[in-house]
Amino acid sequence: MFRFVPVFVLIAALSSPSLASAQFRAADGVTIDEAGDPQYSTFSLCAIDPATGQSGAAVTTRVPFVGRAVPWVRANVGAVCTQASTMVEYGVQGLDLMAKGVSPQDAITQLLSTDTNRESRQLGMINMKGVGAAHTGKNNGDWAGSRQGRNYTVQANIMVGPEVVEAVAATFEATEGSGMPLAERMILALEAGQMKGGDRRWGNLQSAAIKVADPNDPGRGNDHITLAIEVGEHAEPVGEMKRIYYTTQRRLGYRSFSRVEGPDVIELKRLLHAAGYWRPTLASFPAAPATNAMRIQELRKTDPAAADKAQAEARQVMADYQRDFAQYDAEAIAAVDKFREDKQLTYAGNPPGLVDERFVTALRAAVAAKRK
Repeated sequence: MFRFVPVFVLIAALSSPSLASAQFRAADGVTIDEAGDPQYSTFSLCAIDPATGQSGAAVTTRVPFVGRAVPWVRANVGAVCTQASTMVEYGVQGLDLMAKGVSPQDAITQLLSTDTNRESRQLGMINMKGVGAAHTGKNNGDWAGSRQGRNYTVQANIMVGPEVVEAVAATFEATEGSGMPLAERMILALEAGQMKGGDRRWGNLQSAAIKVADPNDPGRGNDHITLAIEVGEHAEPVGEMKRIYYTTQRRLGYRSFSRVEGPDVIELKRLLHAAGYWRPTLASFPAAPATNAMRIQELRKTDPAAADKAQAEARQVMADYQRDFAQYDAEAIAAVDKFREDKQLTYAGNPPGLVDERFVTALRAAVAAKRK
């Protein structure tokens, strides 16, 4: 039977000074009881995506390093979350039973049949048929409970209330058929539960984790784990997990972007021209056209029609200038890439047309040297 390495510090006596009623902390800060079971009171989600064949387990809690013990997944089998007074072995054992065709409910019954501490356990399981089941022991702290729906089961204990589970379930259901990856749906569901208050132990260290198995992705060492994110401790662990997921998966929203234009692009093209990389046949880089605002204002007093015509012409001249000199277009990107190549500033992973601090410094130095 798995147990944490017994290097811990006595931190509190719950109801009496005897050792039997004491709690300890493992070296990583997780509370363990006198039997050696880590205490992961938490809320979690086990789910599958029948379209992709993926199975996932996601969890967050006010205890550090929750990903080490609670979430378990296996390709073509399903997912398990083992929590509360956590029997870590139930992760692998539950997956083994489901791999043999045992239903989630029957697997839970078998695992707990000889467990004298079953009333302090909480388990959630789902198979690849989308059938979920959960067990919440009578000794789990309020609020504790679970909810099952199509292709998911969510379970929680020591929550602010049932609204946490309801928010997780509702959000997961609402994204069905949206085209979102399973991992994103699960993270957004946990985020909804966290926004309702989540784990009621405010002030404790927090963590979050998600694992997704995919039969079509060999993963690392053929384990078929296509995604594994653990935020071991963070003030906003679900938010940090979402940021990591969006950034590494390049999901829409991980960055802000738009068509780039403006005075800095004009400056870029002016410097590239001076260095001989952008339109070298252009005799000189033109200044921005005058707006003639004062002249047009005076003209409007005597000839409004002529003023309107002059204003329209000025706007067109400015639009033409902006199009040619203020937009970061393909021509400018090619010039930037050529400069980077010539100055040995091209590195693996650089996107086309990267203008960063290193590039700007080198370009300004090149222009200054050429002027000398």
